[in-house]
Amino acid sequence: MNGIIGKKVGMTSVYDARGRNVACTVIEAGPCVVTQVKSEGTDGYNALQVGFGDAKVKNTSKSLQGHFDKAKTGPKRKVAEFRDFNIVEKTLGDILKVEEVFAEGDKVSAVGTTKGKGFQGVVKRHGFRGVNDATHGQHNRQRAPGSIGASSFPSKVFKGMRMAGRTGTDRVKVKNLEVLKIFPEQNLILIKGAIPGHKGSYVILEK
Repeated sequence: MNGIIGKKVGMTSVYDARGRNVACTVIEAGPCVVTQVKSEGTDGYNALQVGFGDAKVKNTSKSLQGHFDKAKTGPKRKVAEFRDFNIVEKTLGDILKVEEVFAEGDKVSAVGTTKGKGFQGVVKRHGFRGVNDATHGQHNRQRAPGSIGASSFPSKVFKGMRMAGRTGTDRVKVKNLEVLKIFPEQNLILIKGAIPGHKGSYVILEK
């Protein structure tokens, strides 16, 4: 699996070959630094670990500082590894750029953390629509959850019942997204459609 770490810049739109205006997400993908090369003999599997985004030394533990010093680079904010990375031969401390991993027209998967929305009710969280007829004796029941369990049997609420609660901040993977355009000079990649996360959030692109 090949991939790279990026940061979500925002959204825009471009025209495709057929003249259609297509919405896309702009991601600053890399450049990433190879922080560790794992092999079958030493680690039990083959993988390439990369880091992206500079972090402050005072906010980095001593063990991680030593880990990054081996790669002759500064502390990184986001680290991810890609198993069986097979596009190019990379060694410790090498730079990984977006044009080495992806090309226009590729199908990729994006992994990100969704926007946090706090504690929300059942209408926003699960799409409940409330009482059908609000005019016949109903008072503030439109956004209420309604009944959640039976009476004597089973005398409990089953696990997984859709109720109000914290919404968002979940790790989500969106598959089969198309790479529309790559700008190697600016380390930018345009992905068709929406990608989970707020502006400035870290995203992992996989192929």
